[in-house]
Amino acid sequence: MKYLKFLLVFLPISIICEAFHLGDLLIFSTAALAIIPLAGLMGEATEGIAAYSGPRVGGFLNATFGNATELIIAFFALRAGLFDIVKASIAGSVIGNILLVLGASIFLGGIKFKTQSFNKKAADVSSSMLLFAVIGLIVPAVFMHTVKPELLSTSRYEGLSVGVAFFLIAIYLCGLYFSFITHKHIYTVENGEGSHSGWGLKKSILVLVLATVAIALESEFLVGSVEQVTESLGISKFFVGIILIPIIGNAAEHSTAILMAVKNKMDVAIEIALGSSLQIILFVAPVLIFLSLIFKPMDIVFNEFELLAMLASVIIANKVASDGESNWLEGLQLIAVYLIIAISFLVLG
Repeated sequence: MKYLKFLLVFLPISIICEAFHLGDLLIFSTAALAIIPLAGLMGEATEGIAAYSGPRVGGFLNATFGNATELIIAFFALRAGLFDIVKASIAGSVIGNILLVLGASIFLGGIKFKTQSFNKKAADVSSSMLLFAVIGLIVPAVFMHTVKPELLSTSRYEGLSVGVAFFLIAIYLCGLYFSFITHKHIYTVENGEGSHSGWGLKKSILVLVLATVAIALESEFLVGSVEQVTESLGISKFFVGIILIPIIGNAAEHSTAILMAVKNKMDVAIEIALGSSLQIILFVAPVLIFLSLIFKPMDIVFNEFELLAMLASVIIANKVASDGESNWLEGLQLIAVYLIIAISFLVLG
């Protein structure tokens, strides 16, 4: 994280670029680079608050703020009516966390340690929840694409989206209750040294507030320039949503997962990758559906390739979690699948 903080120089640079209209590509690039360290600061501040609030509240805070950057970026995209980018960023976060983050963690950890072990029961619970969550997204999409496609432009579909979102967020809350109250013994692992930033409570709250405001500002710059950037560079909105935005929003979190794996703390690395994916589908996606009702209702129908990529990722997550062990070859395979998906969206999206 200390090296990412050098990127904070792009915060004032992006503001200058936006104020003087120095070009959409420059605005997009500087805003993206500024968001990366801001997301890291938000994570450090959350850990600092968690150190004072206790493990249960701390767990809830980490679950809530873990994907706050993607939620803020998606909110501004939602307000701008860029629904394709919003849904692609949801799919991209799930795919990126499972294939890229988990893959890189297993690969780099496996290079240092021949075989790494992790809590099989906890990983099984997370991967099973992921399978349910993706099925919750697949069912309405398959129904609309095959049975009643004419309902996509009607108010009846709005009710279906809200209903699905309600059940997803209900399962998310039940999952929190399961992991922090009734079955917390399953998740008992050592988080390792340096588990919080060492900041005081007041400093943590102040940094959290300032980082959130700054990310909101940078997200508006990013979203405001994305359409012109995609047109000028000849890349699709799907590629921006499914690859670039998740990497930008999760850079600090990704580096933490990899660092934990290299320290042979695979329980933490897997929880970051799978837990973050769960939060995206079961919390962030429903919240965005509810927020879209303020502007223009967004449907919850993903395209076929997004659904296929998410389902394949979750199946792979279940396979990785099945034996409680990992090695570098498994990690390399995950990264290879992610790169195939990324290239497909870049060339064909």
